[in-house]
Amino acid sequence: MTHPPLAGPDPAGTLDPTTRDDRDDRPGSRMARMRMPLARAVVEAVAVENGVCVRPMAMRRTNLDTGETEIIPVPCGATLASKCPTCAEKTRRLRMAQCKAGWHLDDEPLPDPDPPTDDAKVLAGFRADLEVARREAERDSDPAGVAEIDTLIDQVDDELNALGVRGKAAPDNRDRPRRARSTRRRQDAADLPRLPVEKRTIGRTYEAADGTTWRPSMFLTLTCDSYGRVTSDGTPVDPASYDYRRAARDAIHFPKLIDRFWQNLRRAVGWDVQYFAALEPQRRLAPHLHAAVRGTVPRALLRQVAAATYHQVWWPSCDQPVYPDTALPTWANDTSGYVDPGSGLPLPTWDEALDAIGDEDEPSHVVRFGPQLQADGFTASSAHTGRMIGYLCKYLTKSLDACHAATTDAQRRHVDRLAEALRYEPCSPTCANWLRFGVQPKNAKPGLVPGRCRGKAHRRETLGFGGRRVLVSRKWSGKTLTDHKHDRVAFIRAQLEALGHTATGPAATDTDPARTAWTLLRPGDPAAPRREHLLLQAVAQRHAWRAQLDTARRAAPDELPAIGPPGRAQAA
Repeated sequence: MTHPPLAGPDPAGTLDPTTRDDRDDRPGSRMARMRMPLARAVVEAVAVENGVCVRPMAMRRTNLDTGETEIIPVPCGATLASKCPTCAEKTRRLRMAQCKAGWHLDDEPLPDPDPPTDDAKVLAGFRADLEVARREAERDSDPAGVAEIDTLIDQVDDELNALGVRGKAAPDNRDRPRRARSTRRRQDAADLPRLPVEKRTIGRTYEAADGTTWRPSMFLTLTCDSYGRVTSDGTPVDPASYDYRRAARDAIHFPKLIDRFWQNLRRAVGWDVQYFAALEPQRRLAPHLHAAVRGTVPRALLRQVAAATYHQVWWPSCDQPVYPDTALPTWANDTSGYVDPGSGLPLPTWDEALDAIGDEDEPSHVVRFGPQLQADGFTASSAHTGRMIGYLCKYLTKSLDACHAATTDAQRRHVDRLAEALRYEPCSPTCANWLRFGVQPKNAKPGLVPGRCRGKAHRRETLGFGGRRVLVSRKWSGKTLTDHKHDRVAFIRAQLEALGHTATGPAATDTDPARTAWTLLRPGDPAAPRREHLLLQAVAQRHAWRAQLDTARRAAPDELPAIGPPGRAQAA
């Protein structure tokens, strides 16, 4: 006998979905309420549309002349879109401007240092006399005299800095023990050409038959070696044979390999190659480097340098754990170090473990590039130059594990296996994972637990890469990231000055920075407002500034200066 369906809930889901949705969306139902957006989410959406930080910090601005204080919402400066999409996008665009500023330069970005003044030369001579006097005081075992001379040396260094001299005449650390390893190249690495490096950063200029000249630059891509066959979605064909340990170690030590590549390239071409590089993971989660290189280098030479570049890691052996997780070394207060749980003997220190590595021993790991290398040439007037800059900075607002979304179970298991390999792999001399291998970490302290190191390389969102995501050479554009930020502020001030609005907004110049004090309000400060109130205040400020700018543009449409965005020409 068939019974009619009963009215009420449908826990088995046998009713028609359309009918069930219509019934659940009745006014006042839970489904209807959950589909209503939160008020704060609406405000954050408006903030993102207006370019306002969604996580503003409360700063107290104090006028030192009048004593007047005001709480100002300041952008958080996050670089990941998951934390603040507005600040992350601002940073990405700033990096794009930095990349564009130095990619196709026609002259050297940095000037030669000015000659030293006569006063600086006199102080440098006095500094040399103090160095001789200090050595004589050390030889005579006069600690009081050494301390007095050290005080005079500090004063002379301060006077030199006041005269416009950079750095110090000599380092403060006089006893700097350095552990030296053999610099002889490995037998399995090919030799590279070695030329004296000229003091120039501009590449070669080419000339056509009709007299046209151009100076192209390059877009370079470098990858790590293979750890096993992978499918089109980046997952291993055979996870059991995929070398996750080597993948984890290559990711941890990849920054050293990159530095060695640029050193070898400069010695091979004979001039100071400059680059703007960004790191991102391949679909197989291996480190992947894109670099904008000023000037051109033959592809054959690039492949030769990449194939011959390597980095040796001279660390104690960490292939087989000495202690299981159930019997780890313990901390002993009497020895201020970790001891064997059974015998109570202290573990070898980090320096003792390094001293035990003999000249005939092999390094614990060798990092190399893979055979994949791509180099393309571009000119400043090329239609693809802007697109390549955008591609270079494409993933800067995402964490490394979010660059490629894991949509299948195989991809999620691949990420889990790599994260597990990174969890117990030593990331630095101070890593707690050394306790599993019978070595006391450098600068050991109580409470270290293997597998719980707080190093950046162990985090899931970094995939083992603990270095910086953006790598820029020192002579790329002749400016730091802060300098480029100030150039953009100067551009805004030039626009506002032409409109007659220079005393309001973030580019105001009516306040002397030397007579203004800024203080960060901590969460426990009674004067610290809630973040929601700061967000509303920041959105209201942006609306007011936008209204003022629109009003000024309508009042004086022909007064807006016809200048482009900040660039090197304006900075000069």
